[in-house]
Amino acid sequence: MDLATIAALGGGIVIILLGIATAGGLQTIPSYIDIPSVVITIGGSLLATFGTNTIPGAITALKTIGVVIKMPSLDMSGLVKQIVDLSNTARKEGLLALEEAANSIEDPLLKKGLLLTADGTEPELVRAILEAEIDAVDARHKLNIKFFEDWASQGPSWGMIGTLIGLVNMLNNMSDASSLGPNMAVALITTFYGSAIANWICFPIAEKLKFDNDAELTYKGVMIEGILSIQAGENPRVTEEKLKAFMTPSEREAYDAANGGGGGE
Repeated sequence: MDLATIAALGGGIVIILLGIATAGGLQTIPSYIDIPSVVITIGGSLLATFGTNTIPGAITALKTIGVVIKMPSLDMSGLVKQIVDLSNTARKEGLLALEEAANSIEDPLLKKGLLLTADGTEPELVRAILEAEIDAVDARHKLNIKFFEDWASQGPSWGMIGTLIGLVNMLNNMSDASSLGPNMAVALITTFYGSAIANWICFPIAEKLKFDNDAELTYKGVMIEGILSIQAGENPRVTEEKLKAFMTPSEREAYDAANGGGGGE
């Protein structure tokens, strides 16, 4: 589980509740719960967002909420070590040996690249095919990101719609002056809900999805560079140093410590 994301989302509601309790006391918290406001703001903004997306796309985007709270499983050090080992295999046994090695590879992109290399596909075509795969992944991820950005933009607007509805209802019932204050408070709650949807939920999720997408694209980019380096017959140590450039300094130090400064032969 990604504790940072969970802490951020969970901490957001804690901060909101603390702000409410500090200003008006714990007894005021129930006054911020209004079912009609929830229906107007959350229901309206979500339906409007569905209207700018396809139904399957919207459902897929909502499923990524579970992905956001999971710790990314991208092991850059493990990937570099794997590619260096494959480079050593190709150097000793030839590129055809990669076909057998590919049978034990789980990642579909890396497996496809190795099989294309073993089949003698031209390097330019290998790069084009693999980059097309990455572009397709990027496009799918951006649709999910767009969904939450759209929802974030709709939230405050529907909050204002709810507030206007509440104000109209309040003005239609001005015969009782004592009810004006409570009715005004209820009318403004939808604006609060709209801002919370955008800034507490949707924008953070969209930014986290962007971060995860960038990390995955970098990870897959390392695969492509490694495959092409193997195909070009480069020394495994050269391949290793080239791929280590994609690591953070801490990842590089950990990699060198685990592999005795290098895995190439």
